[in-house]
Amino acid sequence: MRAARLHSFGPPSVLRVEEVAWPFPVRDEVLIRVHASSVNGTDLRLRAGGLGFLAAGQLPLTPGFDVAGEVAGCGPEVTAFRPGERVYALLGHGGGGAAEYVTARQSRVALAPATLPLTHAAAVPLAGLTALQALRGVGRLRAGERVLVYGAAGGIGAFAVALARLFGAHVTGVARAAKLDYVRSLGAHEVVATGELNLSGGERWDLILDTPPALPFTRAREALTPSGRLVSTKPVPLHPAEMWASLSQTGPRFTGVRTAERGLDLALLSRLIDAGELRVPLDRTFPLEDIRAAHEYAEGPEVRGKVVVTMVGE
Repeated sequence: MRAARLHSFGPPSVLRVEEVAWPFPVRDEVLIRVHASSVNGTDLRLRAGGLGFLAAGQLPLTPGFDVAGEVAGCGPEVTAFRPGERVYALLGHGGGGAAEYVTARQSRVALAPATLPLTHAAAVPLAGLTALQALRGVGRLRAGERVLVYGAAGGIGAFAVALARLFGAHVTGVARAAKLDYVRSLGAHEVVATGELNLSGGERWDLILDTPPALPFTRAREALTPSGRLVSTKPVPLHPAEMWASLSQTGPRFTGVRTAERGLDLALLSRLIDAGELRVPLDRTFPLEDIRAAHEYAEGPEVRGKVVVTMVGE
């Protein structure tokens, strides 16, 4: 089968498409014939060597942490899926989604939204789950609260804006000036250009979601209510102020979201999408052979929402 592979870390040019051995499902694993896989910030950092400590000793490897496709086979302990069903999944730390076939444990898999082409469905798992778990999980978002989404035009940010509004929050989206109309179209009540954001100007939010992540807690703390939360996509605090705020029981708090590969959460996103309450922010698709171009575009300033790599036509 064809798969994109990394034999070394570096710019997009290190990616190559090769013939590799097919995976085989064992125990509770589902074999998925992949239609598409999205390009996430995790893929970009992995390819560039920014996650080298996770990938140490694993080269060559295949990027891609979420997939959408059809069930091609099942391990003997699989009870939730059968061949031919349209599914999507968030894979584990090993990636492997940028390939024609991949295996995933059934607990990480859900039926894909019935109303979406699989190309669009591939844009959901990692970004959609991260936004959902950041807001409703570690962020404990409640209806009526004020939410600021920093990086609102990216994949996670776009989902977060839409979900926060759906959950009854008042949403401020922060992005590059050229992307503010796009953020407004996602459902943000207010939009602010990144260069014009003033966190010490007196406005307060109950929850700030930092998606790049790029906001220091020392800066964001001034814009949080007394019980406010800064939720970062870096899963653990890296600075003393963040560490202290993550342990404190009073005052503004810092917390990181570590995205869980939960099929039940994916099923919730499917229901919201099929009900017409959540749309998928797909920007552009590239065929597997052009995965280098997909990474280049995803790293550039023009991207709005998600970039997807397709293995087969719909």
